[in-house]
Amino acid sequence: MKDFFKRLYPYIREYKLYFFYAILGVIMVAAASSASAYLVKPVLDEIFIKKDVTMLQILPFLVVLAYFSKGLGAYIQTYYMNFVGQDIVRQLKDVLLKKILTFEMEFFNRYRNGELISRITGDIGAVQSAVSNYFIEGIRESLTIVGLVGVVIYQSPELAFYGLVVMPLALYPIALIARKMRKASKRMQEKSADLYSKAIEIFNNIELIKASSGEKIEKEEFSKYNQDLFKLSMKTVRVSELTSPLMETLGAIAIAVVIVVGGHKVINDEISAGAFFSFVTALFMLYTPFKRISSLYAKIQIAFAAGERIFEMLDRKAKINDGAKELKEEVREIVFREVDLFYGEKQALSKINLKIHKGESIALVGSSGGGKSSLVNLLLRLYEPNRGSVEINGQNIQEFTQESLRAKVAVVTQRIFIFNDSIAKNIAYGSVVDEERIKEALCRARILDYVQSLPEGIHTILEEFGANLSGGQRQRIAIARALYKNPEILILDEATSALDNKTEEEFRDALSEVIKGRIVIIIAHRFSTVSLASMIYFFQNGRIIAHGTQEELSKNCESFREYYRNL
Repeated sequence: MKDFFKRLYPYIREYKLYFFYAILGVIMVAAASSASAYLVKPVLDEIFIKKDVTMLQILPFLVVLAYFSKGLGAYIQTYYMNFVGQDIVRQLKDVLLKKILTFEMEFFNRYRNGELISRITGDIGAVQSAVSNYFIEGIRESLTIVGLVGVVIYQSPELAFYGLVVMPLALYPIALIARKMRKASKRMQEKSADLYSKAIEIFNNIELIKASSGEKIEKEEFSKYNQDLFKLSMKTVRVSELTSPLMETLGAIAIAVVIVVGGHKVINDEISAGAFFSFVTALFMLYTPFKRISSLYAKIQIAFAAGERIFEMLDRKAKINDGAKELKEEVREIVFREVDLFYGEKQALSKINLKIHKGESIALVGSSGGGKSSLVNLLLRLYEPNRGSVEINGQNIQEFTQESLRAKVAVVTQRIFIFNDSIAKNIAYGSVVDEERIKEALCRARILDYVQSLPEGIHTILEEFGANLSGGQRQRIAIARALYKNPEILILDEATSALDNKTEEEFRDALSEVIKGRIVIIIAHRFSTVSLASMIYFFQNGRIIAHGTQEELSKNCESFREYYRNL
């Protein structure tokens, strides 16, 4: 508990005034609860036994005041603590996403999207319960217990001994329950992430599922995850709710003893009936906050388990760190020097030596898994080489900030990324929207006529994943995005794979003008696209086994000829 709130303290300390108001509300609730229990004595003794008319006029007003204060205090406490909890959760979501976005691609390959979303939403939601509800409720119930214990002891110290002895007896089993809850809660959050991931996987692949009649398979898989989560959820309920029957039983025993002992004292005129009923009322009221605080202690373990998962992410160090320099100068040369790259145990690139100068366009050719895209990923610093270096203008790219490096590069891949936003914002993604430049980029990508035919033109909203576009249209939007950026380094990774032959020919003609004065890296299978490159590098099993013009490779490299024969 101490570590949990210590980690949250930098966020909590900004709300000292709000906590002060909430604590005032808590004190009002605790004081009013104690007062309402105490007022039972004068109501019985002064009004019903002594028949005091003056007290009949005063005491009802005091009862109303006590309960009004209790309600007002509860409102103040609830409002301010929810404000604090909601705002801390808002900040935590921002901080956690910002942190996760600094991680390398290896991290994202290892974690499922659903699990990461679960940590940002589900886990942080559990922390909110601790900050908004559990924390302040614990304070409120503790102060209420203190106030009511004062009333109980004031009315009869002897009866207080019999009534309160149950409290320390309950601590040990409650501690055991809390430990079990923490373990079960962490497993439940992991299972919840599994279910979330499966749902996202289904919706992301719905076309394939429909086309393959895979609905039954996916439903069964989802049901399995759902059933596992249900079983674990019920286990946490079984464990956490044990506190209620435990406290009810122990409390009933204590009250029974108090009734027997106290009854004798009232009969023997040792205490008044009003004092006894005030004592019993306070005792009954006392078990409610004690039962609540026992239950809170078990439930807060869910927040602690969620906190561990959140802090695990916040404490993680990014494996790819920014350099100190801004890459402001023009990119004149890129060099890959003796580069090796491993994905886990698998070697993706081996001893790559490659030099590209400004104004040159090269093509990387080879079968899937040969290492072509891996080379591009190193240039973008999505991964780091295990050996060797990637250099720009003679400097290792690790010396540059990632933002300044990537500002020089535009990438069009076979996998198209479309955001649920306007065409204009999709084209200008990461930059300021300039409508004239957007139209120029769309024109060069051979899609301007189509966009202008839409009711809202460039301000038309694209659906998630660009579902209201064809595959070729999505690819042309991606090409326009790269052209809008006007990069010094242009990477085309199967950029024309979704275009028909006529459109590809038109785009290739436009591209021949665009690539002038830039460094262009083309990854493609089609001879038509590869022909734009002045030099071809042929990859096989992570190595460059040959390079030259298309004519030279066709003449001198049997593997290259065989590769194109098998396409």
